[in-house]
Amino acid sequence: MARRQHLTLMVILAVLAFFSLTWLMGGSESDNTQLMYAPAPQSAPKEKAGEASTTTAGETDSSSSSGAGTGQAKGGAIADFGVVPANILSGGAIAPKLENKTIKAELGRASWKLLHTMMARFPDQPTSEDSLALKTYVQLFARLYPCGDCAAHFQKLLARYPPQTSSRNAAAGWACFVHNEVNKRLGKQLFDCNNIGDFYDCGCGEEGKDGKKEGGAGASAGREKTTEGAGELKERERQKSTSAARSPLELEKEGLTRGG
Repeated sequence: MARRQHLTLMVILAVLAFFSLTWLMGGSESDNTQLMYAPAPQSAPKEKAGEASTTTAGETDSSSSSGAGTGQAKGGAIADFGVVPANILSGGAIAPKLENKTIKAELGRASWKLLHTMMARFPDQPTSEDSLALKTYVQLFARLYPCGDCAAHFQKLLARYPPQTSSRNAAAGWACFVHNEVNKRLGKQLFDCNNIGDFYDCGCGEEGKDGKKEGGAGASAGREKTTEGAGELKERERQKSTSAARSPLELEKEGLTRGG
């Protein structure tokens, strides 16, 4: 009896051992199968790298295209200075006082040469942009003049006698008149505005449509118109000086006569 029980127990243990081994073997085989058919761990980083490379290429293309557009804009566009404040034109002199009298005199001669030559080369029938450009230049010229005290005096003249830019003759007549006002203050000899063009002749040798240099009667007529412009400014100044309450001279909007 005891031997039968012992055999039965052995059979039961053998069956349990068999099922245990079978279960263990089945679990290991399923694990191996999962490992065999599982995606390689390197595939995910490769995919991400592919996406990154695609994104980088797209960004490069977009940046290159935008860069090309910017280059075209830079090549064909005019520099944008933005909104220029009003005090840029009306501010005080920037340079300090110039003490050296010799340098001051040389600077004055060179500056007047520049201004008179510029007026002589100004268009006879300027556009509104041409006139505005000249007015702006004269105002900035007064601010940036290297002699601070001279610049302050010149700015006072500009406040009383604004630049006349309706034509070449108007601009030349205004420059001659203002130059004489400076010479009066300095006790220097006054210019004859009839010959101001000859005195500051740049020797540019402009040619007309007929291929000949402009001169003769045409040049004389231009000098006469310049003289008329300066003469009218002087007459207005005399009328203002005789009035009891002297106020700043008010000039016409543009041009004093048809030619000046």
